[in-house]
This record gives sequence, C-alpha cells and structure tokens, in this order.
Amino acid sequence: MERKQFLRSLGAGAAFAIAFPCLGACSKDDGGAGGNTPVPSGVDFTVDLESSEARKLAKNGGFILKNSVVVVQNLEGNFVAASQVCSHEGYAEVRFTDREGGIFFCDVHGSRFEQNGTPMNQVDSRPAKSLKIFKTELTGTVLRIFE
Repeated sequence: MERKQFLRSLGAGAAFAIAFPCLGACSKDDGGAGGNTPVPSGVDFTVDLESSEARKLAKNGGFILKNSVVVVQNLEGNFVAASQVCSHEGYAEVRFTDREGGIFFCDVHGSRFEQNGTPMNQVDSRPAKSLKIFKTELTGTVLRIFE
C-alpha cells in the first residue's frame, strides 16, 4: 500500500472512530432523556406513602417519578398519575407544577396538560394528543397506580 493510500484510509478510519461515539450519544433513543421513548403500558405498581421514596407526596403539589410515571398529590390532596412520556414527541420529561391550578408539563417543547390528560396548548402544526393518565387507589398508606 502506498503511503498516500495508507494516510487516506487512516484519516477516514480516525474520523469514523471519533464520529461514531458522538453519533451514538446524540441519538434520540437514549432510554428516557430523548424523544421516541415508549409510553408506559401494563402499569401496575404500588408506592408506600410512608417510605422515603414517597416523601415528596406528603404535601399537595408534590410528585415523584417511578416506572416512567409521574405520581402526584395534586393541590386538592388527591392522587393523580400520568405518563412521564410526553405525547408530543416522546420525551420522558413530563413533570407536575402548581401553575394554572396544577398541570402536567413537558419542558422540552412546552406541552401542557390538564390533570385528566387533555392538552392545553399546541406547540407545532400537529394536532395535540392527550397525555396518558393512570388510575390510582389508596388503601391505608399504600398507593396503587395501574391501568
């Protein structure tokens, strides 16, 4: 192999070696932080409200994230659960805020949802889709979240 060909092949290989990890890291499918995350299904789990994991649920407006679900004690003191995955572009960034009487929001694109999952705004030209809401059932100090 001639030196020129060797250097050319080395240059392409080095560029590939540098670019490949970046392309993988920049992918949207990064398990939760990026888009296209699947909406949770088959949800059925419990939270012990006396556990340290549920500490934030002790006050109205508090929420926790578990199993790709946002579990909330809303401003009225009721428990509500919604998909952590936004219906807009599949980012697992849905949270709860006490703004506007208590809403779910995605800070990636600004999508906002009522507590029943109804979209409150349209962030681009696509029709807004509802946020998936799960059932909750309180028995003593154990909160069940399920479909």
